[in-house]
Amino acid sequence: MPVRDIVVIGGSAGSIGVIKQIVSSLPATVPAAVFVVVHLGARTRSFLPDILNSSVNGGELRAREAEDGERIANGRIYIAPPDRHLIVARDHVHLARSPKEGFHRPSINVTFRSAARTYGNRVIGVLVSGLQDDGVAGLWEIGRHHGVTIVQDPDEAQFPAMPVNALREAPINYRLRTAEIGPVLTGLISGIEMPGYHNFRPDERREDRFVGFTCPECHGPLAETQAHPAEFQCRTGHVFSLKTLFEEHTSVQERKMYEAILALEEGASLADYTADTRPQETNQEALRKEAEQLRRHAVAIRRLLEERIIASLD
Repeated sequence: MPVRDIVVIGGSAGSIGVIKQIVSSLPATVPAAVFVVVHLGARTRSFLPDILNSSVNGGELRAREAEDGERIANGRIYIAPPDRHLIVARDHVHLARSPKEGFHRPSINVTFRSAARTYGNRVIGVLVSGLQDDGVAGLWEIGRHHGVTIVQDPDEAQFPAMPVNALREAPINYRLRTAEIGPVLTGLISGIEMPGYHNFRPDERREDRFVGFTCPECHGPLAETQAHPAEFQCRTGHVFSLKTLFEEHTSVQERKMYEAILALEEGASLADYTADTRPQETNQEALRKEAEQLRRHAVAIRRLLEERIIASLD
């Protein structure tokens, strides 16, 4: 078996306890470097290193926020700081405040993808509890480079969307319960072929192509990238899965409709106000008709919104 000494772990909602249990089961002198990415938001300080250090088995295995340019060493846990992408480079790490991916910075996909492209089959990727699908394209990239891919069993995940999407879209070698992940990791790092392995390999990548959609963050044109599952990237560098892109555009449509209701109702009120306060200077009848028409338009849009909400609940 190839050397497996680069472990990347990603999670979001409901993942802290899972990652803590995984880390606590690793030996204190584990001959691998561990990289952890969790969606925590742009806070001034992350308490994740303290949480993980309270569970490790002593020795040299310690968790800390990664620092830009620091060397990679075995027996270390490197945590993505808030509002920074953690990029795994050759023998060192980079931190970047580059464009968000799927509205996330740090992004699990960024770390997984960089590890796969740098270290190939030496990488083990682990995706646990979380919402939406960050990390799925990264697992696909790890599989494409012949690394090992692991997902937490969705049946026990507090928020199963990430594992479920990974099982649907990426080549997954192991589907494990939390208590199984640490021992399997330890075995793989030690060069032991662990039971339960499923050999799935992804198809080759596609060519990038512009698709006519626009970025919901900067409104630039989007191209469908070579990754699988489908990802869409703008010239600025924002990246979205198809599911995230669809959901965000749906949210944008809803926001714009509410803005239209606000503008129409405000216009109606302004027309009434003008008719009331400037009776000698204005055509009051025309203003009253305009206000009535604007309110009718607002009611029509509000009904459309209600129909969308009802349809989404069915």
